Amino acid sequence: MEIIHISAECYPVAKVGGLADVVGALPKYQNKLSHFAKVVVPAYDTKFVRESEFEVTYDAWANYGNNHFQYRILKEKTNKLGFDLYIVHIQGLTDRPNVYGYHDDTERFIAFQIATLDWIVQWEHRPDVIHCHDHHTGLVPFMMTNCIKYQPISSVPTVLTIHNAQYQGQFGWDKLYYLPAFDLWKAGLLGWERDINPLASAIKCAWSVTTVSPSYLSEMMSNARGLESLLRQEHGKCIGILNGIDAEVWNPETDPMLGTNYSIKTFEQGKEANKKALCSVFGLDASKPLFTFIGRLVDEKGADILPDIFYTALQQHSEEINILVLGSGDPWVEGRLNQLKDIFSAQYNAYIGYNEQVSHEIYASADFLLMPSRVEPCGLNQLYALRYGTVPIVRRVGGLRDTVIDIGDNGFGICHDQTSIWDVTHAINRAIEFYNDKKKFKAVRKTMMKIDHSWDRAALNYIELYQKLK
Repeated sequence: MEIIHISAECYPVAKVGGLADVVGALPKYQNKLSHFAKVVVPAYDTKFVRESEFEVTYDAWANYGNNHFQYRILKEKTNKLGFDLYIVHIQGLTDRPNVYGYHDDTERFIAFQIATLDWIVQWEHRPDVIHCHDHHTGLVPFMMTNCIKYQPISSVPTVLTIHNAQYQGQFGWDKLYYLPAFDLWKAGLLGWERDINPLASAIKCAWSVTTVSPSYLSEMMSNARGLESLLRQEHGKCIGILNGIDAEVWNPETDPMLGTNYSIKTFEQGKEANKKALCSVFGLDASKPLFTFIGRLVDEKGADILPDIFYTALQQHSEEINILVLGSGDPWVEGRLNQLKDIFSAQYNAYIGYNEQVSHEIYASADFLLMPSRVEPCGLNQLYALRYGTVPIVRRVGGLRDTVIDIGDNGFGICHDQTSIWDVTHAINRAIEFYNDKKKFKAVRKTMMKIDHSWDRAALNYIELYQKLK
């Protein structure tokens, strides 16, 4: 089958969160199953785009409303990502350094979707499936089945994957004219509550809807930021498919970002060497257990209570633990996390920002990874942690519930039920006790590193779903 993935993010082209990791890996694994998966993303002004070689495969003009724009479809020449990568260049709209955060994001992503479909509709053949990811591409299923100009591809199956239902891309009805001509009787397929809602529209119009874990699908029926009743109504075409990880990129044995590589047989020495190097950089004591947090500093990740959790834990265990944070987000949270460096200079540090290499180094060095999430559709960080022999400490929610079993149940992680200071500090106390049982700690680490969370299984699940739609 020929599979077209349309997304706002794709690692390493442009990354904000887990969406990029999924779109950067799933197509590669689908190709390994002898299919032809391709990816289409906007042409951002990123390091990857600037340093890669592209060739123009299509050049045309399009419209969103009264705005006439030129776009180019550029193909990456070397296939270095393991799949055909196409980027859509629209001068003044897509060619910016950041993926999101601009006042005209609605216009940027509508133009991107229109340009992509204008290109596909003029192909001499038809792809077998078009796979859309999150609200940024949520208008594609509606336009394919309802806009007159896309009638030739209206029979191509569409799949929507919801990576995070908290973000839906709503905009006002005054921008309805941006879309290509369609029968206005169908406008109801675009709306939800008072706005045009791309994510809601995609749930209505896509042939199938997937979420990135079975538990997240179940949770969305009662907590999806206003889309609960719609998801219950469309439940028959929804399925939860657990994400995987790219086992070639996330492999401690070959990871080029590590100072010392290691395998299941050598993980004790390997993690110790990486930990010493990392702790030296951040002024920490490598002889103590290292607790870490990696991610966006936002409420849905539980980041708002991290400063209080860390203060409490360091007060209780000032001579027993180290804590290292890597992340950015809420300025208030960033400020409070930075303040802790002055209070606990020898036991705590924070890197405010994001650095891909530092994240790999932390996974390879840390003893524990904290994920006290309020919402976690799948979560990839806990899967990376398991792969690198770092014990995840997680709240039982979404994909964390599906992938981490508590050590009290003969598992390999530490789980808690609430995103609260008490629950997380209690989990840290359990972790310290677990760390001090050296024999058990070593055995659990070896067990977790053997778990296969690669994309092989998930890629096959998606292929089976596509085949049912044909």
